[in-house]
Amino acid sequence: MSKKIIIIISIAVFIFMAAIGGGFYMLWSKMAQMNVAGTETAATEEGAEDEAEPDTIGPMYSLDSFVVNLAEAGGNRYLRVTMELELADEVLRSELDQRLPQVRNAMLMILPSKKAENINTVDGKLALRDQLIDEINSFMTTGEVTNIYFTEFVIQ
Repeated sequence: MSKKIIIIISIAVFIFMAAIGGGFYMLWSKMAQMNVAGTETAATEEGAEDEAEPDTIGPMYSLDSFVVNLAEAGGNRYLRVTMELELADEVLRSELDQRLPQVRNAMLMILPSKKAENINTVDGKLALRDQLIDEINSFMTTGEVTNIYFTEFVIQ
């Protein structure tokens, strides 16, 4: 091959690579603009709510890990879960200390009744969390549990 053909091919490859790089740059900048615009509109919509109620986490109450068999045919699947309870206020901590056997009993009644395919998804975990919160709050008198955070969630 002659030097002329090699130079022409090199120039063509360079132009092709520059065009691809420019296309990616334009695509990246458009996506960044859309992301910024979406965040600004979400921030303005939520701005009034944020001013009225700051996003703070209440006092936390740690629970020991639970290991339970899941409601599966054959009973060979189990769940290991560790949770942190978010309390509405610090006053509830003493009541939780007194009612800890009731809280653990509620957990041990609800958790083994679940199937792995029902709690394996995010929606399943959210439904489980809501059910646990409702059950715990049903026997609390001085306050309420506002959220449950799963710090460990293993299905085997």
